[in-house]
Amino acid sequence: MPIPRRYSTDAIVLSRFDYGEADRILTLITPLNGKLKAIAKGIRRPTSRIGGSLEPFAELNVVLARGRTFEVVTQVSVGHAWLNLRDSLESAATAWYLAELADRSLEERHGADQVYALLRRAYELLDAGMAPGRVARWFEMHLAEELGVRPEVDRCVECDRSLEVDGRFRWVPPLGGVLCDRCPGPPHDRTGLSLDALKLLKAYQRQDVEALSGLRLSVATEREVESALRDFLRIALERDARSLAFLDEIRTPEAAERHARHERTVLAREAAAEANPSADAPSAEPALSIPT
Repeated sequence: MPIPRRYSTDAIVLSRFDYGEADRILTLITPLNGKLKAIAKGIRRPTSRIGGSLEPFAELNVVLARGRTFEVVTQVSVGHAWLNLRDSLESAATAWYLAELADRSLEERHGADQVYALLRRAYELLDAGMAPGRVARWFEMHLAEELGVRPEVDRCVECDRSLEVDGRFRWVPPLGGVLCDRCPGPPHDRTGLSLDALKLLKAYQRQDVEALSGLRLSVATEREVESALRDFLRIALERDARSLAFLDEIRTPEAAERHARHERTVLAREAAAEANPSADAPSAEPALSIPT
């Protein structure tokens, strides 16, 4: 049977960039067709019928027409709009980071149902208010598993002995996980892994994601595991995600205070407008730029 020229699929926008005077090129992840490139023609014109729907942080249903270079978007409807995650700068930046990881881990036109489901679930968790760092660690760990490079956290990657609680551990991503203190390798002062961090890595592999949200953890342990999984994915994907720089920048105390001041200003203006509705409307705040 001939392949239909038009077809419908669920999709999430992974990245986008403007093309020409009014078009936009999109990278989409779909359950059955995997990652694909599509062009939305005329989407940047004010009269576009799909301009307001074809956005990140939403599960879409798109109708695509097969093209020579790109698929062509002909219709869009929103299935699930994760609007709440956009209210938090860190959640939104984390969502971009996870989208980039998914993008870099997939080849075009290969089935991606598991990665799609993983990203969809991560966006649901961010939208529900789960701590962005824990969502990111859960996603990183399970993405590595989908890529076939599941980190070894139960046995030494060199000698295959079970890791004992009274031992010393080293995190060596090029070898695939934890190295015990009996085996030769890089020095402990550069690659040492604490027992608490090892336990947390095991939790991200084994525990249900909702259970992870209730764990009481020290900041030091969370940062240690964050660094460990970032290093692991850097090796697996052969480079750092570009969106990490933005994510780390907005997580600094100074950025958090700037964001808090901005929120207080917006709330004060809204309160003033409600108290005096006849007053002239204040000028709009500039939109925050998030990398695409």
